[in-house]
Amino acid sequence: MGLWRDFPRRLADATGLRRSSTAARGTASRCGRHARTVRYMHEEAELLPEILAAAEIDDPVLVGHSDGASIAIIHAGSGGKARALVLERRTCSPRKMGLRSIANAREAYERGDLRQRLAKHHRDVDAAFWGWNRPWLDPEFASGTSRSSCRASSRPSWWCRASRMSTGRRSRSTPYSVAQPTQGSAPSRCGHSPHKDQPEATLRGIADFVRRCV
Repeated sequence: MGLWRDFPRRLADATGLRRSSTAARGTASRCGRHARTVRYMHEEAELLPEILAAAEIDDPVLVGHSDGASIAIIHAGSGGKARALVLERRTCSPRKMGLRSIANAREAYERGDLRQRLAKHHRDVDAAFWGWNRPWLDPEFASGTSRSSCRASSRPSWWCRASRMSTGRRSRSTPYSVAQPTQGSAPSRCGHSPHKDQPEATLRGIADFVRRCV
């Protein structure tokens, strides 16, 4: 969550809603080293009701980025509680993401400085990185078996357009499908993390959606 800096607090202030944060990768060491399966997003979605219950949240607006957006969709699509969804850079489809970018991330982790940079934000950086990278590059994941229930929800949704994983370049992105009713869109000309690349525009977009739909 450190990578989000003050964005969660500012979003809570802008919407008037209390915030509760969970970062599955940040606590990856609890799962055992490199323990994630190709269904890890579904497994995280299955844990979400327990997390919400422990936090005494009965009617959440789920804000998810990347895998977190996919986890939110899986949760809501399976009948889980959610008044609305805020989805940044959903990652259900490896074809849309770009498996080459994920392979490049592996190279940067093994030979570059990516491991050192990520270590600032993860208790067990190897479990966090490989628990994400290996499932995505697993043929079973790419075949679609791990994404079978990554379907859209009928909840009101504010969404940011999908893109290939950013390696520092900014690119115009392509919309993905979310079931109606949807409301609005984040800035399309940004990298993989709109809350970091264009925080003011992203904050305004989400806050306006919450005011109108929630």
